[in-house]
Amino acid sequence: MTRLVLPDTDRVLSRQTGWTRGHWEALADHLLDSLVPYFSPGAARVVLPGRPSRSGTDSDELEGFARSFMLAAFRIAGVRGEGCDKLIERYARGVANGANPDHPEAWLRLTPRSQQMVEAAAIAVALHESREWIWDRLDTRAQEHVAEWLGGFIGSTTHDNNWRLFQVVSEQFLASVGAPYSKDDIEGGLDRIEDWYVGDGWYSDGDGQNFDNYIGWAMHLYPGLWTRMAAATSGTEYDDRLKVYRERLSLFLEDAVHLVGNDGAPVYQGRSLTYRMAAAAPYWMGAVLDATPLSPGQTRRLCSGIARHFVQHGVPDERGLLTLGWYDTFLPTTQAYSGPGSPYWASKGFIGLLLPPEHAVWTASEETVPLDEADQVRAMPVPGWLVHASRHDQVVRLINHGADHAPPAEPEGVEPAADPHYDRLAYANHAGPEISDAASLQRVDNLTSLVDQHGRSSHRGRIRRLGVGTRSAASWHKAWLGSEGPWRIETASVVHGGWEIRCSLVEGPAGALVRSGGYAVAGDSLPTATVGGSPAWSAARNADGLMSAVVNLHGYDEAGLHRDLGANPFGPHSATPYLTVSHGGEPLVLVHAVLLTRDAIRPEALAEGIQVAVAGHEITITFPGDDTETVRLGDH
Repeated sequence: MTRLVLPDTDRVLSRQTGWTRGHWEALADHLLDSLVPYFSPGAARVVLPGRPSRSGTDSDELEGFARSFMLAAFRIAGVRGEGCDKLIERYARGVANGANPDHPEAWLRLTPRSQQMVEAAAIAVALHESREWIWDRLDTRAQEHVAEWLGGFIGSTTHDNNWRLFQVVSEQFLASVGAPYSKDDIEGGLDRIEDWYVGDGWYSDGDGQNFDNYIGWAMHLYPGLWTRMAAATSGTEYDDRLKVYRERLSLFLEDAVHLVGNDGAPVYQGRSLTYRMAAAAPYWMGAVLDATPLSPGQTRRLCSGIARHFVQHGVPDERGLLTLGWYDTFLPTTQAYSGPGSPYWASKGFIGLLLPPEHAVWTASEETVPLDEADQVRAMPVPGWLVHASRHDQVVRLINHGADHAPPAEPEGVEPAADPHYDRLAYANHAGPEISDAASLQRVDNLTSLVDQHGRSSHRGRIRRLGVGTRSAASWHKAWLGSEGPWRIETASVVHGGWEIRCSLVEGPAGALVRSGGYAVAGDSLPTATVGGSPAWSAARNADGLMSAVVNLHGYDEAGLHRDLGANPFGPHSATPYLTVSHGGEPLVLVHAVLLTRDAIRPEALAEGIQVAVAGHEITITFPGDDTETVRLGDH
């Protein structure tokens, strides 16, 4: 396969990224062309190498077709089919054959809560957006087969989360082409997501505290796509819903603009991260719906930054394929539902191609986003996050006191499952959690844990919120050691510039070790490490110059460093600094500084610049310049 060839950068039109529409088209074409050797003879399936999903290879092969079809549809529609003859023929033939129940490559029928429901929604969206060039050119029998196949949604049951929207868009497409559908299914799904709207533009993806990229690339994306279908067939019937969706998306983007570094690196948090460039979807959708606080130049600057970031880190691979991982192949990034075709949900991040070349989002000069101008601190009370980012080193840190992806009701006496993609105290755009099988037992990075004599550690399941302020946030969780517990661990975070001060009140059994870890840094080579004392501190720095450090400010005795191999999405070699103290049986008040930076700073200097006074459960923190913050633990 030929390598990816991009146009020359244009620093006049796009002074930050150098990318133009031509770069996006070239990347889309490369991804689509690279799939050609993997198409089945009838073009209805894409048979990709890689670990199968739990749904089986038939589903995986449909997935490869459906998700890439969405990318093809955006590419075709954006240029009104010009120069896309081969693409149109390939996907039209695949649709006709896959929907035909008598064809050897027939797609799996839609059954309740089946993976093919996800892929059916992709096909419905793609058929709508490319209707003039593909659907309208299918013969009547092929159209009937497609309608019959998508009709498996009618009256059926989906998972009770973003999947409700797959049914909505699929049946709205059926309505738009005059096929049987259920209006109750459509309105029932749209009504259901109202239960998950929690304010400030944020949804939870289903019941609970499920906050991650799905809010942007599903909970906002599909209602927007639905409105494009509904407007063509329903007139003004749904104008009120459209107005609401536009208002919410605009509000969401006010927060979401802070979740990407000024180098385009998105924060690594949540599931399905192998979709990569899909992180750009909500910013593009804001422009598509004219529902964004961002200017056209800011929108392209953000989205192009995301795409360029992944390209610069080897995405797609040398075959032109999107693999299961973050940069390179890394299976722990994925979930059991992830198959070889799953990464092609990156197609969502190309929805900007729907906007024609003459649209302002492509013709306006790039403009700066907030982090281009100055360091940022952004409180996001709805998801329970506090984001602080540094302009000069392009590091974005997300302090998590609210997103856990745990069931809303926690059974009594049962330890909840751990999920490193949600349960950490902090995430970042250049550092990821340790997520190997061994790491799941150690649980060092970005947690305050109890550790028993066998080295087993507690984890953070359901998060109980205590509040988010302008520069502070707090929560508590139950901590278990095997069958013993639960004990209560409360943590409050205070940010000052690039620093985070973590204050903890830790209950636990006498003799247990309390361990508090910082960020894990990773790379292709061993991170360098230093451990010091008086005060206890530890630091690790990778070859890219990114340093993670923890510094005792009150209560800890010793510092250490945990190394792992093959546990981190950012590289095979990783290291995590941590602090420890033995628990005496009475609640412990502990304070430490956490740092993730590319600065050439001495970690021990933090203890010299930050003063901490502890009186009972009250902690007063004095930063340089006599800036103070008081934290009261255990009041809730």
